[in-house]
Amino acid sequence: MTKEPIIHMKGIRKVYKTRGADLLAVSDVTMDVEDGDFVSLVGPSGCGKSTILKILADLHPHDGGTVHVGSESTPFDPSRDIGMVFQQSLLLKWRRIIDNVLLPAEIIGLPMKESRERARELLSMVGLSGYESHYPYELSGGMQQRASIARALIHDPKLVLMDEPFGALDALTREKMNLEIQRIWEASNKTILFVTHSIQEAVFLGSRCVVLTSGPARMADNFPIELPFPRGLSIKATPEFGAYTKKIYKLLDLDDSAEASAADRA
Repeated sequence: MTKEPIIHMKGIRKVYKTRGADLLAVSDVTMDVEDGDFVSLVGPSGCGKSTILKILADLHPHDGGTVHVGSESTPFDPSRDIGMVFQQSLLLKWRRIIDNVLLPAEIIGLPMKESRERARELLSMVGLSGYESHYPYELSGGMQQRASIARALIHDPKLVLMDEPFGALDALTREKMNLEIQRIWEASNKTILFVTHSIQEAVFLGSRCVVLTSGPARMADNFPIELPFPRGLSIKATPEFGAYTKKIYKLLDLDDSAEASAADRA
C-alpha cells in the first residue's frame, strides 16, 4: 500500500513581477514527498530551488499548478509544522546559543519550561552539549550551523526545509556536517527537503533526488537513491555512488570530466 505523501506538487509555476519583463522562475515542477523522506533538490545556481522551498513554506504564492502540504492523517500548519535552515546560521549575536534555539518556541508561544529542556536535548543531539551559554561568535561556522539545525527542530516540525545550509562552509567542515545531518535525520525521523548545487552532496544525503534544470526550474528527474544508510564518506568511492552522480551529470548536460567536477565544486 502506497503511503499518502506529505507534500504533493503538480505543475508548479512561479513568475516574479519586475519593472521590465516578468521573470519565470519555476516553469513546471511535479513531485510527491513521503513522510520521513530526505529529498535532495539539486541543480545549477539560480534555477529556482530556493523558490520551491519558499512556496512550500507559504512564504511565496505560486502562479500555476497545485501544491498541498500535509495529509488527511497529518493536518498541517506552516507556522508550526515547518522548520527552516538557511545558508547562513542567522543566529542573533546578542543571544546565547540556547536562547537562539528557543526563539521559534517563544514566537509561537510554546511553554518555555518544556521548551528549554527540549532545547538542551537538541543541543546534545547536534553535538553542542556544554555550549548552551556561549554566544554565536564563540562557535565555529560548523557549530553555528548545528545550532541553527537545533533551532529548526525546537517546535517539533513535521517538515524541515534546508536551503544550501553548508554552502558557506569549507570543504572539510562540509563533509563533517553531511555526516552530522544524516545522523540527525535518522535520529529525529523528520521529512527533509535539502537544496544543494553539489551533485555529490545530493547523492550522499538523499533517500530521493530531484534534479532541476537551469532556470526557470523544470524537473528533469525524480528518483530514489538506493544506497544503504547510514552512509560513510567511503561510499563516494564506490561504483554505485558513481553511477548516481553520472546520471545527474547527464540530466544536467554535463560531461564526466573537468566541466562536471567544476560544477560540483561550485
